[in-house]
Amino acid sequence: MAAPQPAMMLPRELTHDNIALETKPTAKIHYTFAAGNKSKEEPHRLVVFLNGLTTDKSTWLPVMAGIIRSHRDKGFPCLLAYDRYGQGLTEDRDPQDKGRDSGRGHDIADTVRDLHQLMTQILLQKFGETAELRLILVANSIGCAIARLYAEYYPGRVEALLLLDPMIANSKFDWFPDPDSRDFDSSELPPDVTADVLREQRAKFANFFAPAVINKEGLDRRNLAELLPYSDKPRLAPTHGYDPVVTVVEHDPERFALESLQVRANVHRPLELKS
Repeated sequence: MAAPQPAMMLPRELTHDNIALETKPTAKIHYTFAAGNKSKEEPHRLVVFLNGLTTDKSTWLPVMAGIIRSHRDKGFPCLLAYDRYGQGLTEDRDPQDKGRDSGRGHDIADTVRDLHQLMTQILLQKFGETAELRLILVANSIGCAIARLYAEYYPGRVEALLLLDPMIANSKFDWFPDPDSRDFDSSELPPDVTADVLREQRAKFANFFAPAVINKEGLDRRNLAELLPYSDKPRLAPTHGYDPVVTVVEHDPERFALESLQVRANVHRPLELKS
């Protein structure tokens, strides 16, 4: 079932539509776009918002609305948010997944190519050209992996990256100490955490975050560590003569712990705060 739009008044500049990629014409992607109101003398800047694995583009709509309302008089850039195949209001599945094992279809590299095709078609449709585009990617969670890989696959296009609570692409998501390891030291645990609690939380995290776990959109994450083996390279290529700006924002541990307890993996709160 498609995710409903948030119950809020959105600026008139935000429009919603569906589009079929020329590379995958049998399925449509739902997106929200604002054309921006910068002067014609300024280069086009496009800010693209990239979803996490368990959220859809509706989480970005208040952000986009805030940008428009606060910069309407000064001028704001083009804004784009979209739901990937099988996510939110994009009910169609990725045609590439047909005939493959359930949940083992397209990967992050495929998603990056889809993103590039999506932006190309939308900008050609809206403006008739894409040559002077300055691209800013704002991403959360696994969307950060998509943003990083896009910057690698299409060098010189990304002007800035804003990575919000990025996931660790080159990890097996085995973050907590293993109580069955020879090197395990129980004295490092919080006072109310036992080895049994630790085993339970490790299992919950693995069942929720591990790359082999199947997700609703059918995004295969098993090769993430191969696609992005390093956290600090490759170096981003300059854009229009300038080095890209990269900003990384960590989650608030207190709030993340509470959300984990409520809707994620029922993580033991002292463990999450300690991590």
